Amino acid sequence: MSIDKFEFAVSRLGEPTIDSSLTNVKFENEAASVIYCQEPEDVEYYLKKRGKILSMEKAGPRSKIFHDPSWSKAAVLTAGGLCPGLNSVIKGIVNTLSRYKVPVVYGIRYGYEGLVPSYGHEPMLLDDAIVDDIHEKGGTILGSSRGRQDEKIMVETLVRMNINLLFCIGGDGTLRCAHDIANEVKRRGLSISVVAIPKTIDNDISFIDQTFGFETAVYATNEVIMAAHGEAEGAYNGIGLITVMGRDSGFIAAYASLANSHINYCLIPEEPFELSGSPTSLWEHLKKRMKKRHHAVIIVAEGAGQHLLSGERQKDKSGNILHKDIGEYLKNELKRLSAEDNLEINIKYFNPSYQIRSRPAQGTDSVLCLMLAQNAVHAAMSGRTDIVVGRWNNNYTHVPIAMATSLRKTIDVNGSLWRSVRSVTWKNYE
Repeated sequence: MSIDKFEFAVSRLGEPTIDSSLTNVKFENEAASVIYCQEPEDVEYYLKKRGKILSMEKAGPRSKIFHDPSWSKAAVLTAGGLCPGLNSVIKGIVNTLSRYKVPVVYGIRYGYEGLVPSYGHEPMLLDDAIVDDIHEKGGTILGSSRGRQDEKIMVETLVRMNINLLFCIGGDGTLRCAHDIANEVKRRGLSISVVAIPKTIDNDISFIDQTFGFETAVYATNEVIMAAHGEAEGAYNGIGLITVMGRDSGFIAAYASLANSHINYCLIPEEPFELSGSPTSLWEHLKKRMKKRHHAVIIVAEGAGQHLLSGERQKDKSGNILHKDIGEYLKNELKRLSAEDNLEINIKYFNPSYQIRSRPAQGTDSVLCLMLAQNAVHAAMSGRTDIVVGRWNNNYTHVPIAMATSLRKTIDVNGSLWRSVRSVTWKNYE
């Protein structure tokens, strides 16, 4: 998408006229904003192009709110794949709604299926006591599911349950469904705030500098990298091969490579690589390393190297293309190439993806979960809708869902991140 088409105007249900029930709080100015562009030349460009500086609306509590807390009912759902921090976000939402004195909070079971009566998933009531220790557990107490549901039916369910605050925790597919619900709410002229919290372990949602779960995933890869390195060193011409999540964006693989210098080869979806057949191919470089060091560690994002795999691609229930298993492919192909070249190698294959995504958030990732949850509630109570809460330049922001899902965030192979990865892996020696 051209930068000229960026538009960060936020939808609101109406004028906030109710005094906030929060106490001992520094309220944000209603017009507070965060500059989008980081480079001075980009700021100047927009100033000339549009006559204003391109900025996002700043998140935070407002002194005037739209929804009367006493008459409000909220609902929270989690959709898509599991991710570290889901329960932490749920807890943060429930606790913050409690501060506003919202009397009823429903937990919607199994994602958007829970808003479709025919599935038979009964909602659960959430309060401070129920969510007290859930941040210590991985997964989600609400359950999750993939796949699109009929927004007309879901909005009818919200109306029937008298819900006026809906919080949707999920990735791009979840955000698109939340956008559909918000549009149906608008079409019916209803006063229901729909606010999303960005969940993707791949860190691939645009206009958000980091999504929760990503940092924990990078932490968790360290244990696997150490094991792979130990296995590689423990065998003659040993290779530790690790597959991590990263369907279209290789952020986990890239950051893991920088966090642990035992990684010798990092393969990501954004940069196609040659497996064999040229002097700069993976296999040719790997052969040189085996003769010199007799061990190596390779990390590959699940979406990397798909150009090497043939066959039709299926889609999951959310419409995402299901990639072929690049880890298994590399393991088998490297064995085949080693046999052809009469070079002994010993491959140990690790795929910790499900193990990583099902653990609880840790460290500053837990802080991010709480801050996103709090700002999501502040946004909904003030009447914002059809937005995702994010973080940009160390500030929390409101981003229209349509903008956040308009393009996928990927690694710039000419940028500083990939330049740093290249400097510590095989790409630097081609």
